[in-house]
Amino acid sequence: MQVNVLEAKNNLSQLVNRAAAGEDVVIARRGVPLVRLVPVRADLAHGTGAAIVEWLDDHPPSRRTARSASQIDADIEAAREGWE
Repeated sequence: MQVNVLEAKNNLSQLVNRAAAGEDVVIARRGVPLVRLVPVRADLAHGTGAAIVEWLDDHPPSRRTARSASQIDADIEAAREGWE
């Protein structure tokens, strides 16, 4: 379903419900699609961060970019000195 911006403004609650139910809802301006309403994935909707933690477990930082806490502290301190 495609609606224009004014129609979306006047019927936002209904459009959100339809998108949450799985319907494809596109908002257009002058007939040109601008945005799509999509439901938030259940694992992200709860705000637990579980999906992020799982992704980080599957994609650890490379050894080249990984830094120790002391290295990070030193970098922060060096950056702060530049502002003084």
